[in-house]
Amino acid sequence: MNRFPADGFAARIAIDLQRAEALRLLASVSYGRVVFTRDALPAVRPVNHLVDGETIIVRTQLTSRLTSAVRADSNVVVAYEADDIDPIRQLGWSVVVTGIARTVTDPIRVARYEKLLRPWVDGAFDTVVAIEPTLVTGVRLMAANSRSA
Repeated sequence: MNRFPADGFAARIAIDLQRAEALRLLASVSYGRVVFTRDALPAVRPVNHLVDGETIIVRTQLTSRLTSAVRADSNVVVAYEADDIDPIRQLGWSVVVTGIARTVTDPIRVARYEKLLRPWVDGAFDTVVAIEPTLVTGVRLMAANSRSA
């Protein structure tokens, strides 16, 4: 018997994602949120990205707070989150990557990423940051009756 909560949708479940599936889903969207430390407090910035293998690539401005944080500490830990959740049905997925962010300095890699990743807003996005994931977690929100055995 299928039970429906008051919102009229089937009961939902959360399924943990394996690393490869989480990275595949992350690569399927073009934007997310990078979380870093600013003045000892968490700061969150929306950015567009691309996934190169397991590395998350973002472009920033030399004058941005994110760039300053990465340049100040060559081992700065950041989190990157992206999702695709239907706000009406409350189904979809969310992925969080936590790892070390470093400025990409190799001119060949910088040129490649500048061609592949165009910022959404005008300005001089002159810094490429690579996030090397240590932890990759994700969850898929599904209708309880859609889970395959």
